[in-house]
Amino acid sequence: MISRERAYSLVEEHLKSKNLVKHVIATEAVMRALAVKLGQDTDSWGIAGLLHDLDYEFTKDRFEEHALKTVEMLANEDVSTEIKDAILAHCERKERQSLIEKAIYAADPVTGFIVAAVLIRKGAKLADIDVEFLLNRFKEKSFARGASREQMASCEELGLSLEDFLAISLGAMQNISAELGL
Repeated sequence: MISRERAYSLVEEHLKSKNLVKHVIATEAVMRALAVKLGQDTDSWGIAGLLHDLDYEFTKDRFEEHALKTVEMLANEDVSTEIKDAILAHCERKERQSLIEKAIYAADPVTGFIVAAVLIRKGAKLADIDVEFLLNRFKEKSFARGASREQMASCEELGLSLEDFLAISLGAMQNISAELGL
């Protein structure tokens, strides 16, 4: 399997936006935390999170190619079919069937949602945010519109309540707050 170091070097090579790099690192952390909670392979789940938007800067104006290009970019890397399928499933290029596919689908938007929650509180850090605050923002349709509530609520497919999912995601991001600059 591709090493975390090699996966991260691909991220550095293909993603120039600092915010996008932070997004994939945050998604990696959330995926690892979900893997622990669900008794799954943390390395595979983390790599899926780290690589899921590898093609974003190439496909942002051609969304119909998103994820398909990533899988193409990974053709010569030691990346499992499970990880490639998760990457495809995160943006509905394949039906979500496995736990990893369901997890990445829910994890992708939650990172941006949590970052938005931090940013609306002037001077706040991830440590200042709690699950109750996130649940209240979740109900506000005008808050973080780009973060799909439907995708985040799909955490129920993992056997997790929204509250538990947000707690796991927030905790994962708080654990890497220095790396995220939050």
